[in-house]
Amino acid sequence: MSIRAYYFLLLAIICIHAGCANITSPTGGKRDKTPPKLLAVIPTDSLLNSKPKRIELDFDEYITVSDVIKEVQMSPILSIQPTVIGLNKHVVVKIQDTLLEDNTTYRLSFGSAIKDVHEGNAFTRYTYTFSTGSYFDSLQLRGTVINAETGLPPDSGGVFVELYAATDNDTAVVRHKPKYITTVNGMGKFLFKGLPKRSFRIYALKDANTNLIYDGPVPGEKIAFNDKPVMPGDTTVQPVSLKMFSEIPDTGAKKTDSLKTGGLKSKSRQNPKDTVFTYSVNLDTNNVEKRSFDINGFIKVSFNKIPVLNMGKIKLSYDSSGNTVTPDVSLIIDSLHPKELWVKTEWWSQNSVYTFRLAKGFAKDSSGKEVMPSKYIFRTMEEASDYGKIRVNLPSKYYGSGYVLMVASEKDTIYNKPVRDTVINIPRVIPAKYIFRIIVDKNGNGKWDTGDLLGNLQPEEVIPYPESLNMKAGWENIIDFEQKPKPKKKEGGR
Repeated sequence: MSIRAYYFLLLAIICIHAGCANITSPTGGKRDKTPPKLLAVIPTDSLLNSKPKRIELDFDEYITVSDVIKEVQMSPILSIQPTVIGLNKHVVVKIQDTLLEDNTTYRLSFGSAIKDVHEGNAFTRYTYTFSTGSYFDSLQLRGTVINAETGLPPDSGGVFVELYAATDNDTAVVRHKPKYITTVNGMGKFLFKGLPKRSFRIYALKDANTNLIYDGPVPGEKIAFNDKPVMPGDTTVQPVSLKMFSEIPDTGAKKTDSLKTGGLKSKSRQNPKDTVFTYSVNLDTNNVEKRSFDINGFIKVSFNKIPVLNMGKIKLSYDSSGNTVTPDVSLIIDSLHPKELWVKTEWWSQNSVYTFRLAKGFAKDSSGKEVMPSKYIFRTMEEASDYGKIRVNLPSKYYGSGYVLMVASEKDTIYNKPVRDTVINIPRVIPAKYIFRIIVDKNGNGKWDTGDLLGNLQPEEVIPYPESLNMKAGWENIIDFEQKPKPKKKEGGR
């Protein structure tokens, strides 16, 4: 046996006796889900007569600090926020102690800013407290924020509740940051702790850019206010209810701004008279066998210019047992929508093929240019197969003037009328998800009206039905407005 063969044999024997196996990477084990543990705080927490310049937090593992502007809050808020730096196993907070007021309790909360380096487990629910006086402020203020338009808690984050001194002007929320701030939970509830015994102006703010100031009626910003200043108290203090709303933009101000710029013109230098005269129609003609047209609605022809119409060249007809029937139609150009033609009729023939004809010369623009003629063939929906029904039972207290019932899907409002009866029947409801609201219509205009901060006008109250309804075709649904919904049942045994 050669020396080389001898060594191979010896190696094989060793592997057999030693239990040699494939070499693999070690498994990672269970994921660490434990957040960093706070070992020490210097100076110690909850000191009286203290104005610390530097606070150090020591942890049991390496940490990182992120989203300081968003997560770390000092209350009362300082004009210059503390700096927060993470280094190895330490967090250092530096405070401009000259900004600290006498006889005031301060609370420094870290949110989820502190995490361990490897797994990102957050050190949460910690607040460092100190007082510059000989006592701690201990009063509370609690309440609820609701979306005024829905009557429900806000459906997204970024909502703050802010306190300003009662001596501040009522425009303080649009001029500078508040004195105290807190957030709302998923139910819209909020709680301030450790407040002094003094009155405050209170606001709720949906803050689009996190500057803690209300920027007015711009996208993403909402506001709520209380009519009078509030006073903190003990745990029995009455909660505050804040209705948050979007203000209507001041279009007049926008016009003024454009005048200041000398009048902004369209980027396109093309003469409007030279543009092609076109239109579109809200009809689905892809498949005539598909029941696609909602018989609750009407045909809408939308032009890109104000049209000059020849009504005699606009025709609607349908097929009935091989015969062509021409129903009565109303052709309407609404003064508020001069570029739209509305074609309305009673859709007596359901699940039928209709033909909508726009003959040559049916429309011209102001220069006499004609649009192209066209023909649309479509099928109407059928009440028994394509729709459901809703019956809403309302308590007698909503009967009469002052209340409006609104029923809406994500795309459209299908019912918005003053309450004139305790039973409301809504036929021909397209399958979708619907919500129900009662509007307390104080001004009697038949719709919900938003508020006005500087005008000191609260939004109208909305009373929501607590659950949404998933409507199915061929089903009838009964809504008892102040009770749980009754089980859905098929109509006619279907």
